[in-house]
Amino acid sequence: MSNLENILRNKVSCKSVWFMRQAGRYLPEFRKIRSKNKNFIKLCLNSKLSSEITLQPIKRYNLDSAIIFSDILMVPYALGQKIKFTKDKGPKLSKFNTKHFLNNNKRDFLQKLSPIYKAIEITRKKLDKKKSLISFIGAPWTLLIYMFDIKKNEIEIDHNKFNSLKNFDQVLNQLIAYLCYHIENQINAGADVVQIFDSWAGLIPKGKLKKYCFKPNAKIVSFCRNKNIPNICFPKGIKKKYEDFNKFVKPDAINLDYEIDPLWAKQKLKNVVLQGGLDPKILLKKDNEILKGATKYIKAFNNIPYVFNLGHGLLPQTDPDKLSKLITFYRNFNG
Repeated sequence: MSNLENILRNKVSCKSVWFMRQAGRYLPEFRKIRSKNKNFIKLCLNSKLSSEITLQPIKRYNLDSAIIFSDILMVPYALGQKIKFTKDKGPKLSKFNTKHFLNNNKRDFLQKLSPIYKAIEITRKKLDKKKSLISFIGAPWTLLIYMFDIKKNEIEIDHNKFNSLKNFDQVLNQLIAYLCYHIENQINAGADVVQIFDSWAGLIPKGKLKKYCFKPNAKIVSFCRNKNIPNICFPKGIKKKYEDFNKFVKPDAINLDYEIDPLWAKQKLKNVVLQGGLDPKILLKKDNEILKGATKYIKAFNNIPYVFNLGHGLLPQTDPDKLSKLITFYRNFNG
């Protein structure tokens, strides 16, 4: 059993560190591969390169967990939407077609995403057995933002696209079913943990949090529980609703975003492993500020089940050497 898997399953206190987006643009070894592979979707579907990228930060930093190099939008891709990545504008998906979406089948889905599962198999063979291999999905709300091309600054208006859509509940249930299928395939391929990213949960209109965030995440966590799959939820941006989310969804672990006060989290979030919280922007500051920020979280969560991580993904402009100093500081911390 890996270090992270042990913490999640048994809710034990044990030093463990990994970072969201630890395999990515801040690493020169990644940029070298990316410069030769302009199509991001094709890169995610290149099993050999995906595995190599996944292992880059493990080789550089000896982290406790690897997270497979992929993207949350691979599920909408496998369900028939074309994806185009534009520099400085992010991903753009082709127009959502309800009929086409509801006519998907598992055979085609499996065929389209089989390179991801192959990458996991390759990575698991190369990864130290003590280290965890994390798989991931995007939560339904966050994926729907992209699938329906909802403008994030007009959520209050545009969420009516969901309500006015015929068969919306059918679409949501179908999406959840395929997300669970993707989780199961990743676990069967060799991953031992899944993280569920609800990156845009903080944009959910007032009064709709239960419908769009709590209930869909709870269905996925329930699936994981029934399959004995350790899980981590990340409902970014919901502020003190983290407490309600935790009580309703009951995940094995919950990743804190950088707006959550660590002492509040320690007091209010019970029967769950805590992860992350440190603002990734702090890694752009001077060493003493970085270590001061890290100390705040390490001391707050001393002697309770906690996984050291960030409150969001590593930024592209992060200096790899600063991350190395942070990891060394965490591993040697005795205060």
